[in-house]
Amino acid sequence: MRTEDVLAAVATGLWSWDNASGIVTFDAEAARLLGLPAEQVELPERAARARFHAVDWVEIQNITGLAVAEGTLAEVRMRVVDEEGRVLRTVRSRTKPLVTGPGTVLVGTLEEVPAPQPGTTAARTPVTGDWRRNREAFLLDAGRALSEARSTSEVLRVAAGLSMPGFEPSALAVFAGEGNRVRLIGQHGYAPGDMDAFLDLPVNSQYPAAEVIRTGRAVYIPTPGEYGRRFPLIYPMVEHFGRSSWAFLPLINAGRVIGAWMAGFSMPVAFTPDERSVLTTVARMLAQALSRASVHESERELSDGLQRTMMPTVQPDIPNMTVAARYVPTGGGLQIGGDWYDMIPLPSGKIALVIGDVQGHDVRAAGLMGQLRIALRAYASEGHHPDAVLSRASRFLAGINGAGGEETDPRFATCLYIEVDPLTGLLVIARAGHPDPAVRLNDGTMLVRSTAGGLPLGIDPDTDYPTTRLVLEPGETMLVCTDGLIETGGHDLESGWNRLREVIEGHALDQDGDGNIGDSLEQLADSLVQAVHGPSSHHTTGPLVDRREDDIALLLLCREPGIPAGPGIAALPRPTRRTVLSIAQAEPERIAEARQQVRDLMYDWPDEDQTDSAVLMVSEMVTNVLVHTDGDALVVAEISGELGSRCVRVDVADSSDELPHRRHPGEMASSGRGLVLMELLAGAWGVDPRGEGKNIWFELHENSGQTVEDYEGIT
Repeated sequence: MRTEDVLAAVATGLWSWDNASGIVTFDAEAARLLGLPAEQVELPERAARARFHAVDWVEIQNITGLAVAEGTLAEVRMRVVDEEGRVLRTVRSRTKPLVTGPGTVLVGTLEEVPAPQPGTTAARTPVTGDWRRNREAFLLDAGRALSEARSTSEVLRVAAGLSMPGFEPSALAVFAGEGNRVRLIGQHGYAPGDMDAFLDLPVNSQYPAAEVIRTGRAVYIPTPGEYGRRFPLIYPMVEHFGRSSWAFLPLINAGRVIGAWMAGFSMPVAFTPDERSVLTTVARMLAQALSRASVHESERELSDGLQRTMMPTVQPDIPNMTVAARYVPTGGGLQIGGDWYDMIPLPSGKIALVIGDVQGHDVRAAGLMGQLRIALRAYASEGHHPDAVLSRASRFLAGINGAGGEETDPRFATCLYIEVDPLTGLLVIARAGHPDPAVRLNDGTMLVRSTAGGLPLGIDPDTDYPTTRLVLEPGETMLVCTDGLIETGGHDLESGWNRLREVIEGHALDQDGDGNIGDSLEQLADSLVQAVHGPSSHHTTGPLVDRREDDIALLLLCREPGIPAGPGIAALPRPTRRTVLSIAQAEPERIAEARQQVRDLMYDWPDEDQTDSAVLMVSEMVTNVLVHTDGDALVVAEISGELGSRCVRVDVADSSDELPHRRHPGEMASSGRGLVLMELLAGAWGVDPRGEGKNIWFELHENSGQTVEDYEGIT
C-alpha cells in the first residue's frame, strides 16, 4: 500500500513548495482540505496564498524561513478561506526543508484541526499572532534589509522581496523626480518592455506617480474603476496588466520629495488605516535607503575617478621585462589613501619604478600623494640620479608641510625609487624609509634584498639617500610593495614576509609552459592580494594584537629568461641562486645583513652546522676587508648544482692589492685566525689577485662534513 493512500485514509494530505520556481504542489487530500477538487494540483505561489488567511500567511513565511535557516521542522496552524474570505477550516502543517541546489524545497503534511469547544482555552486563543505584532516584525525586518543595501539596484532588489503582512504587492516600480521629468529607475513584476511607456514622463503628466511627485501626497486606488475615473488617459495603458489595486506613495528624504513608489496588487486591497500606515513607513525607509545608496555611489564614482587619475597603467612593452601592478584601497571614506606606484620613462632609455606611501588614509593623504607623484615624475624626467630624485622630493614635501604655518598637518612619506636598465637587468635603488624589495630567484626561492636608505621624505629636507646596485638575473622576479601588503592582519615585518614567501615560492611562473610570463605574473599579483585579503587571512592573524587595515600597492618586475643556446651559441651556466651585497667602509653594521643574506640563501641546506660555518666565514672575510683595507667589500654568494650534490660559493672582493698571509697568533691575540678558520671549515678556499684588488673565496659542498664545530679549540 502506498504512503499516500495510508495518509489519505487518516485525512492527511501531502504538499511541497519549490521556492526556486514558486510552484506549490498539493496531492488530492491536501487539495480537498483547501476547498479544491480532490485531485493533485500545482498552483503558483500567489494562488496558494489566496487559499489561506492573510495574517496566517505571514506566520507561515516567518516560521518556514526560520526552519530553512536552521534546518529544523516547522509546525504552524492556518485558516483555510474561500473566494469570499470566509474561514472553511483550520489545518495543521508540518514541514521540513530539503536543500536541492540553488533553491529550497519544503515538503510537509496537512491535516484538519477539530474546532475547539466553546469556553475552552483553545477557543479563546487566536490561531496566530495579531496584525500589530506581524506588522512590527515585518517593519523591523524591512528596515534591517534596506539599511544593509549599498547600491540603488540592491535597494530595489530588497524592496521587490518585501512580503507585507496580509497583503503582498505583485508589482513594484520606483520613479525619480529629476527637474521637470519623472524617470523610472526600477521595477519588479513586469515583463521586459512592459514599462517602456513610463520610462521618462513630464512631471505635469496625468500619471499617478507624477502627481505624487508634484504634490507630495500619496494616491491610493482600491479598484480598477477608480483608476479609470481618476486617470482616464493612463488607465488604458495599464489595464491589460490585470492589477486590482494600486498605491503610489511619495519618497521623501530630508523634507524633499525625491521620487515615488508604486505598489500594485493582484488581489483587491481596501487600504485601511493600518495598511496605509505600513505602506507609508516602507516608503520612508525606501527613500532613506535610496538616498544613502545615491551618496555611496557618488562617493564610489569619485573614488574610482581619483584612482584612475592617480594610478597609471604599467607600460606593457618594456624590452626583456614584464610588469604587473595592483592598488587596493582598504581605508574608509572615499576608499583612497596615500599609497601609489608609478612607472616613468627616463631620458636615458631606462625605466624608473616608484612606489610610496604618504602617511594617513584620508583626503589630505590622497592629495599629497598626487602632488608628490607629479613632483617625482618631473625630477626623474629631468634625468637626475635616484638619490637626487629622492632628495629633491624630500625638500618638496617638507616645503608643503611648512607652507601653512602652525595650522598645517605635516605628513611624511616613504618611497622606493628604482632605476631599471632593461637590457642588463641593473637596478639602482634609492630608499626613503620604505620596506626593502624582495627577489624571487630562478628556483623559486624568495630573498629580501637589504638596501641602503635614508629618512622618509618630508622629515629632513637635507637628508642624503645612498644608492644600492643590484642585478636582476634572467628569470628572476622582483617584488616591491607598501607596508599594507606585509603588515595587514596584525603581522610585523618578519611574519608578514614569511606569509608572502609561501605565496611567492609556491607560484610557478609560466605554469602552462607557453612562454607567456605576463599572465602568470598577473596571477601572482592576485595571489598576493588574496593572501592578505582572502578568507584565510581573517583567522591566520599575525603576532601583533592590532589588526588595523592599510592600503596596498605592489609592483612585480620579471626579467624574461635568457635566449636558449642554439647552433654556434654556447649555453652560459647560471647559478641556481645568487645574491650580491656591497658594504662600504662607513657601514660596518651591514655585516649583519651579509650574514642574514647567506643564511637566507641556504635556507634549505640539509646541514645546519655547514650553514653556521658559512655565516661565520662570511663575517670574518668582510670584517677583514673593512679593518685591513681602505675600500668597500663586495659580497657575492651563489649555490649551484643538483640537489644532494650542491655547492655554495662565497666571494668577497675589495680594491686592495695586499694579499692576506697566514699568521701565528699567540694565545691572547685578538686577531690573526681568519685563514686558519678558512682552512678548517671550507671545503675549498683561495685568494685570486685581480687587476685592481683581490677576491677571496670559499666553497662548501653538501654533506662534506666541514662544520663550525671544527673551530672549537682555536683560541
